[in-house]
Amino acid sequence: MQHRIIVLGAGYSGAFAAGRLARRLHRDDVTITLVNDEPDFVERVRLHQLAVGQDPRPRPLSEMFAGTGVELRLARVTGVDVDRKTVAVTDVNGGAGELEYDTLVYALGSGWNDQGVPGTAEHAHEIASRPGALRLRERLAGLDAGQPVAVVGGGLTGLEAVTEIAEARPDLAVALVTRGALGDRLSGKGRGHLRKVLGTLGVTVHEHATVTGVEADRVTTADGTAVPAAVTVWTTGFAVHPIARATALEVTGTGQIVVDDTMRSVSHPDVYAVGDAAMVMGPGDKPLRMSCASGVPTAWQAANAIAARLTGGKLPHMPIRYFNQCISLGRKEALIQYVTADDRAVDAALTGRFAALYKELACKSGAWGVAHPTFGLPTRRRAVRKAARTGAAVKASAPA
Repeated sequence: MQHRIIVLGAGYSGAFAAGRLARRLHRDDVTITLVNDEPDFVERVRLHQLAVGQDPRPRPLSEMFAGTGVELRLARVTGVDVDRKTVAVTDVNGGAGELEYDTLVYALGSGWNDQGVPGTAEHAHEIASRPGALRLRERLAGLDAGQPVAVVGGGLTGLEAVTEIAEARPDLAVALVTRGALGDRLSGKGRGHLRKVLGTLGVTVHEHATVTGVEADRVTTADGTAVPAAVTVWTTGFAVHPIARATALEVTGTGQIVVDDTMRSVSHPDVYAVGDAAMVMGPGDKPLRMSCASGVPTAWQAANAIAARLTGGKLPHMPIRYFNQCISLGRKEALIQYVTADDRAVDAALTGRFAALYKELACKSGAWGVAHPTFGLPTRRRAVRKAARTGAAVKASAPA
């Protein structure tokens, strides 16, 4: 009897995990089903480009997983029962169904977080999803010259969004509203370059400004300042998909699934969580930040751990650490901020055109890595085949 593996979500983490599992386990022994509500792999790190009218290369999941043995199920996940080991889904045509699993990889990721600020849900735009980026694209295209755009949030997403908009639409009055100091997590060199680029692009910066309300034509800060905004783009962090919180899984206050160092749920050993959906402790005993840079290594760890437990192999214990933060600042500029293992900025930073090329390479390699998840890593297929030849059932070796 084949061991049934279901992967929920085909973002960077889920797609990488599914592909790596397919390459480490033999299809005679396992079935791998990847559940996603869109037919294409969405490069989340390019959604700010999509929002300003650029068209990143389409990447159909059916092509990415052709010949791998991964079955693609186009459906929306509506519930998970970790006691019955079932996943409730609604297909793209509206039909409901239920999938049974032996091992579940939960990779539903995250969406935008409105932080509960009044008016945000009604008036602000998000770029944490492809539909959101497309709605913003349509709205920006309809703006006349001189109209104001406010980007709220001074993190990496906000910096990439505000510079992309300002570069693509120099005729607009673009502003950045940030709760802290501009680039407060960057090095001195990084902050200096960031200010230079924003100044060149004509971006007005409102620092130490906490937004307390969003209206159709403005955002209001805690000191009463009204920042004009025909369009408000909200980039103040991410919130995880709510389904995990509704299950019996042990989760944090933010709804992230609590896992061990192999990405295995501490409460339900047949469930693994990867990417933004997982609470993973990194160097310095600090939680990993929600990002592609965190998601792919957690997927690698989970896939290797599942393969090892199914085949009797050695469990992986790869330290997950950071090396840099790659920030695009439009198409011609970027900032590569080098960091410590626990994501603290160091003095070294790469800027300018070469940094932009570096950032583009990072984006391309991220998508390429999803389609080639065994790059530089050994395969365990022979171990699976050996287990099959000796009569050892893969399922018997599954997590207890």
